[in-house]
Amino acid sequence: MPVIPDQSSGHGLTDRSPVHPRDGIDLNADLGEGSIQGGGGVDERLLPWVSSVNIACGLHAGDPVTAAATIRLALAQGVALGAHPGWPDREGFGRKSQTHPPAETRAIVAYQLGALGALVQEAGGRLHHVKPHGALYHQALRDPAYAIPLVEVIVRFDPELWLYAPQPSVLATIAGAHGLRVAAEGFADRRYETDGTLTPRDRPDALIDDPEEALRQVTGIVREAIVVGRSGERIPCTALTIGLHGDGSQAVDLARRLAEGLRASGISIRAPV
Repeated sequence: MPVIPDQSSGHGLTDRSPVHPRDGIDLNADLGEGSIQGGGGVDERLLPWVSSVNIACGLHAGDPVTAAATIRLALAQGVALGAHPGWPDREGFGRKSQTHPPAETRAIVAYQLGALGALVQEAGGRLHHVKPHGALYHQALRDPAYAIPLVEVIVRFDPELWLYAPQPSVLATIAGAHGLRVAAEGFADRRYETDGTLTPRDRPDALIDDPEEALRQVTGIVREAIVVGRSGERIPCTALTIGLHGDGSQAVDLARRLAEGLRASGISIRAPV
């Protein structure tokens, strides 16, 4: 069993990560999980308001044609391109936990990175980051049995890629130990528990639908490295990137309000470099 580096340093960044920003933040969104609807689809309307996107790789959602179209749209907007690999679970949208030995996890992730990477290359772009999806994301955050093979695949595929993951977490610690750049991730449209974890989705108050509340949450993360938890307590939360869920009922309005509000406060919207 590989040794897991100590996480007791709390919410700090890995050695390859820049210091916590107070004048800029990345806004990332999950795209390519449905079909592209020319001129009016949510993906296309989200792109002007975000600085990086996580594109579904075809196992939990999406398909090659949708991914290629999403890549072209993102490149036209100058948005950083990321892979969004998940478990093979279209029925459950990749949100159901699965059990796999390390070799299977590596194969599942490598397959998706290779497919999306080829589409990005064909479009003349370059992959910028990886953000796991759904249950794969949450299992890797806490369990080295999934974090280690995931990180190993990314390092072999392209060691210069960023990994988007909350800090502290098992995944972020292992990624840093392998030399990957980790962009600590916070969330605009999710509430937090006292221990810094996200409120489970099965709770009725797990999601933030009010753009003004989401803006206050993100501003607090950027300016103070603090988030107000569901019960009202102030919780440390360092982030270089803020995740938005493109499948939310008000995804576009939320992204627009965040981008406009942050810029009005002197906070730029930019992908990690």
